[in-house]
Amino acid sequence: QVQLVESGGGLVQAGGSLTLSCAASGRTFSGYTMGWFRLAPGKEREFVATISWSGDRRYYVDSKNGRFTISRDNAKNMVYLQMNSLKPEDTAVYYCTARAATSQGYDYWGQGTQVTVSS
Repeated sequence: QVQLVESGGGLVQAGGSLTLSCAASGRTFSGYTMGWFRLAPGKEREFVATISWSGDRRYYVDSKNGRFTISRDNAKNMVYLQMNSLKPEDTAVYYCTARAATSQGYDYWGQGTQVTVSS
C-alpha cells in the first residue's frame, strides 16, 4: 500500500520557519516527481513546489521571493519543504504528492499537515 505521510506542521509566528517532511513508502518512487500543494480555508488547492527525481528541476509557486525550498533524499524516500519568512497567508494544510513520469496528474497524495502562521 502506497503511503505519503507528512509531518512537521504546526503553529509559528509570522517571520518564522518550518520544515515539512514527507515519508513515502509502499513502492519504489524511482523516477517520480514529488511535490507539495496546500489548501487554505475558502480557497482552491494551490501548487507550492515540485522536484524532479534527480533534483535538478525545481519549481515554486513564487519563484521570485525564494522563501520556500524543496528537496529530496531518494535513499530515504523523503521529501522536504523548508519554509522561511512565513506569512499568515501561508496558513493552510500542506499535502505531499507524487507523480510518475508517465502520468498526467498526481498519482498519490498524503493526508496533509496543518501549518498555521500567526500575525
